[in-house]
Amino acid sequence: MSLLILFGSLLLMVIFGVPVAFALGLSALFTLLYDGLPAMVAFQRMAAGMNIFALLAIPFFIYAGELMLHGGIAERLVRFANALIGHIRGGLGLVNVLASMFFGGISGSAVADASALGSILIPMMKKRGYDTDYAVNVTITAATTGILIPPSHNMIIYALAAGGGISVAALFLAGIVPGILIGLCLMVAAYVVAVRRGYPAETFPGVRMLMLSFVGAVPGLLLAVIIMGGVLTGVFTVTESAAIGAIYALAITLLVFRSLSWAGFRRATMNAVRTTAMVMLVIGTANAFGYLLALHQVPAATLQLLSGISDNPIVTLLIINIALLLLGCIMDMAPLILICTPIFLPVVVAIGMDPIQFGMVMMINLALGLCTPPVGSVLFVGCAIAKCRIEDTVKTVWPFYLAMLAALLLVTYVPAFSLTVPALLLR
Repeated sequence: MSLLILFGSLLLMVIFGVPVAFALGLSALFTLLYDGLPAMVAFQRMAAGMNIFALLAIPFFIYAGELMLHGGIAERLVRFANALIGHIRGGLGLVNVLASMFFGGISGSAVADASALGSILIPMMKKRGYDTDYAVNVTITAATTGILIPPSHNMIIYALAAGGGISVAALFLAGIVPGILIGLCLMVAAYVVAVRRGYPAETFPGVRMLMLSFVGAVPGLLLAVIIMGGVLTGVFTVTESAAIGAIYALAITLLVFRSLSWAGFRRATMNAVRTTAMVMLVIGTANAFGYLLALHQVPAATLQLLSGISDNPIVTLLIINIALLLLGCIMDMAPLILICTPIFLPVVVAIGMDPIQFGMVMMINLALGLCTPPVGSVLFVGCAIAKCRIEDTVKTVWPFYLAMLAALLLVTYVPAFSLTVPALLLR
């Protein structure tokens, strides 16, 4: 009965539009009261979930991305990507994906990626004769590469949900190849659709303009290099790297490019504060929810249930992927990471999957959910920028979904995609 109250109340509140953070906290509170435990336990678990030093990296990474977004870095990355591959048929679609891979390594946020690059590329693509649905579909799916290409605050949340025993640096490194793999798969899909629809190619601007655009993009691209380089060499921790990244982002946008206005600085700061508050509240309430999952032995029951369905690891992983894909359609990414990791991680470890690999599998699954109705936040952002209906976009997005599903299956069943880079660089 306790689990029925826990999951039933959560589901009802999500259906009725209660914010996820409040739904998690209230469902935990209702269950605690039913079990006869003091309500104070819920608040103690919330405080314990947020009072973790490593979580300081999250606001700094978010702030660095916001400063880059409002400091004009996205425009420089688009200019470089366009000079590099814009001359291919349907080049702006490929530019969209490549620019998202570049910017994803800076912002670490799919929503920020879609907002920044979508505002530039969607109007540009429509002006050049691309259909609106194509422009939106490329933008929203390409934006998900930012979740995998480091740095990514969602990986920090996953490490926390896994019990703190997983290296964040290893997760960052593990995301490089899957992130590039998704980008390449999306490029193939974008090219095929562009050829079928007869979209044009841009004019190659020449080697000189290519080099100039590269020089303009280098300071922005260096942010990811500085962060990962410092962590791998042991110069600073992940939390310290996030703070250095924020300082670097402020320095190059304010002092080098001089593209960050006072209004842009205020927007970046307020957006970072707002996003951090939302993420931290979700982490706190999800910790209280997770406490009840452990108290009622939900992970062990899930392992027993899946073992009863099949003892074949391929089938078990397929079931978990389907479950994560469906859950991603009805709930946002951060709370799902915090809820699903304690449930599914013991299952995949029992069948021999490395926790780092499972982290990549979870990221891709939930990234797909960001582009899927009814609660796909990245989908909403793309449609809002293009001023189009969600229904019109979803009808033609399937080639891009198939590309991401192909990448998901490769990462799920071929461990080398996730584990090779961490094994080479973290010996």
